[in-house]
Amino acid sequence: MTITRWDPFRDVIALQNRMNSLFQDYTRGQGETEGVAATAFVPPVDIYEDEHKIVLKLEVPGMKQEDLDIRLENNTLTIRGERKFEKEEKEENFHRIERRYGSFYRAFTVPNTVNTEGVQAAYDAGVLRIELAKRAEAKPKQIKIAVNGSKEIESKPAA
Repeated sequence: MTITRWDPFRDVIALQNRMNSLFQDYTRGQGETEGVAATAFVPPVDIYEDEHKIVLKLEVPGMKQEDLDIRLENNTLTIRGERKFEKEEKEENFHRIERRYGSFYRAFTVPNTVNTEGVQAAYDAGVLRIELAKRAEAKPKQIKIAVNGSKEIESKPAA
């Protein structure tokens, strides 16, 4: 059995941290023009890889294709865009605006194994999908092993 020291202020400090984060969320955007929060809009991204390609998925709901700019230069993939706050002609009484607006910029270093000519982008249902094809020489190869000069055994790549 381990003995732990009781700290009477541990719960108070945890409560204070929660209250601070609550007030930071509330005061963010106060004093901004048109009630739109000026905090940075950074779309979340998922990146995964298989033996043939590297795939990036960015969540950019409510954006149009023409508002997105994707470039690949000097082994750097850059994605820029802007989600605009569309104010309607009639005056709206917003109670809360939680969606982020504004321009964003994301940059990713691309490995040398990527074929820069084999880049494809698709936009569907608010998700931007970018596929970076790998070069043929970068793909894993299976090597056959000869045992005592007789029959060959195929080796499987290590997982």
